[in-house]
Amino acid sequence: MKWLDDQPQASVVFLCFGSMGSFKAPQVKEIAQGLEQIGFRFLWSLRVQSPQNDASEMLPEGFLETVQGRGMICSWAPQLKVLAYKALGGFISHCGWNSILESFWFGVPIVTWPLYAEQQLNAFKMVKELGLAVETRLNYRKDSDEVVMIDEIEKAVGMVMDGGSEVRKKVKEMSRDCKEECYGRWIFIQFFWKTDRGHDRQQL
Repeated sequence: MKWLDDQPQASVVFLCFGSMGSFKAPQVKEIAQGLEQIGFRFLWSLRVQSPQNDASEMLPEGFLETVQGRGMICSWAPQLKVLAYKALGGFISHCGWNSILESFWFGVPIVTWPLYAEQQLNAFKMVKELGLAVETRLNYRKDSDEVVMIDEIEKAVGMVMDGGSEVRKKVKEMSRDCKEECYGRWIFIQFFWKTDRGHDRQQL
């Protein structure tokens, strides 16, 4: 995406809630107002609950004009490719397992916003047990339609975008460890494959 290419390093918040994640108008408005007030650049994959709905109609009046240039809204975004951009500084996520793994790999810290089922457990583990994410929603026991308010959104995004935050440091370390581990295994597999094939040839 050309827009992401043009943004400074670690300056963009990416909002993506999975293929099934969507919100009603009151929550969309709170998110939009939070993004407007906190001032960070953002890319928001905004899905609507019905194909007949227009996402722009759910946004506060004048929002698109106010954030023009520092914010992008789309109906779908290639999550893995987006997370790979150096411009990414934070990821507001529903906490599906694939999303967590992808964020770890690229070293992008998460603001947890679980919506369904195991996402609540994933978020709890990330925040409470591992200290690898910042939370917004506090109800990990059941699905909830309770609206997350502007101040909560601002606080969580501010924490995850803080370049010196402990969460950011831990996620960067996790990313490095994951890549080193995978690289080590790849070297072993290559070595094993070559020596095993060589051994097979000698037996023939």
